[in-house]
Amino acid sequence: MLKLLKKLVIVLCISFALPGCTSVNEKEPVHSDDTQLFTDAIVIELSDEIIKVDQKEISTDESSAVYLAHDIVYYEAGKDFTYGEGGAADAHSKEEADLHAVVHISKPGTYVLSGKISSGQIAVDLGEDAQDDPQAVVNLILNGVDITCTVAPAVIFYQVYECGTVDEESASAIVDTSKAGANVMIADDTVNTVNGSYVARIYKPGSVELNEDQTEVLDAKKLHKYDAAFYSKQSMNLFGGTEGTGVLKINAENEGLDSELHLTINGGNIYIDSGNDGINTNEDNISVTTMNGGLLNITVNGSTGEGDGIDSNGWLVINDGTVVASACGFSADAGIDSDKGIIINGGIVVAYGNMLDTIAESQQNYAVFSFSSTQQGSQAYLLKDSSDKSILECTPVNDFSIMIVSSDKLTNGTYTLWQDGVQLSGSKGQMMGNFEIGMMPKPGDMEFSEREWLEDESTNRMENFEGMKRPGDHEFSEGEFPNTEMPERNFSQNMGRPQPGHNPPGGMNLQLSTEFVIDDIVNYFINVQSAS
Repeated sequence: MLKLLKKLVIVLCISFALPGCTSVNEKEPVHSDDTQLFTDAIVIELSDEIIKVDQKEISTDESSAVYLAHDIVYYEAGKDFTYGEGGAADAHSKEEADLHAVVHISKPGTYVLSGKISSGQIAVDLGEDAQDDPQAVVNLILNGVDITCTVAPAVIFYQVYECGTVDEESASAIVDTSKAGANVMIADDTVNTVNGSYVARIYKPGSVELNEDQTEVLDAKKLHKYDAAFYSKQSMNLFGGTEGTGVLKINAENEGLDSELHLTINGGNIYIDSGNDGINTNEDNISVTTMNGGLLNITVNGSTGEGDGIDSNGWLVINDGTVVASACGFSADAGIDSDKGIIINGGIVVAYGNMLDTIAESQQNYAVFSFSSTQQGSQAYLLKDSSDKSILECTPVNDFSIMIVSSDKLTNGTYTLWQDGVQLSGSKGQMMGNFEIGMMPKPGDMEFSEREWLEDESTNRMENFEGMKRPGDHEFSEGEFPNTEMPERNFSQNMGRPQPGHNPPGGMNLQLSTEFVIDDIVNYFINVQSAS
């Protein structure tokens, strides 16, 4: 049985190529011929009773490639302000932490994870020299695993090879993560669930500098801080299997899927429900989040009071695949957000939020619908072409005031937009002054007294989304669009945007129309509201 299982794993792994991001304009992943990378996989079977490694009970010997310990890193309760920046809500008792079994992976190689553990963590740490060692590579194959960790990330890469650099001067949206030390594959025909917490910032002992009164911290170095349920301190790749049918569900108390440098998603079906940012890559002005394929469906549930769908502190590059991202429904956050620029080269993008971040570059058409007031979640939206054929159907999960749609199927034409059967109207091609083209004011910041309205150089187009996959299944009938229905959340706060019928400043009346004309790459429609 073990030989048969290993043979299956090896066949699965050989088909798991390592695509990279060698060009920002490249839609097809680059495949590696290094199939030997995936031989001799180690099989880890999780359980609350006995954890097995290659069908034997896991070792507690720290020299083993896989070993068990109860040494989870967490933010401990009862500490004073010199311990770290966490509050009572971030802290956990030692008793709770000690319940967690930490499965340590300490050697390079491929590891297949299956089974369920209700208090546990997968921790990958190849040692202090690993970041500079190209051989320090770990491949995790998620083969029907269910992990819950209530005090820290459920899966964390501490130290593996780092293929990128933190040189800000040479940083760009073009990255190659094919040699990254952290690799995760979602095996075909499996459902994998990761329920995780986070670790608030803990200060490095001996580094804390206090003020004269010894009452507050002036400066301190970081020892630990891990914000997401699924976390890597180095650049990380995620892949789907040969058929792309595997599912990864991340349920996060704080952020969902994070990397401290780059993150590249090449395939699989990834669903994230998070209290804060669904994805965050957090090296300022350097990190690149890249989408090359698969399905990424993000919902920020608002439990922390804020959160972008995707937040890159550097660039966000979408080359292919499907991205559906809903920001927190009642904060000034965006469905897709980046500090250095959003680049759309292909794929399907549907994003909802209350702020519009810059789309710096696009090789395919996109439309931005800015609503005159906050729209309640769980309402159905329908976009029809001039022949009254439905080409887009979606049901945003959260409240929102900005909707972004992009696809290579968007073509020139005149369209109508409907909300639960009610026809909508809007005005085309205008943005608020005092904001860069592509930017919208944050909810609550909008002031009309002295601002002029500027005309943008763009328009928009759209076509049938035939052949697209709905999150949760893999077959689509003609005209269907990714549907993100989830349990209803009642967020109805107005975000400070103009109310229906509100006139813009300077005595200029917007000309509202029920026709949404799309005829260029960039298309803005503002003051979208009921036509009745």
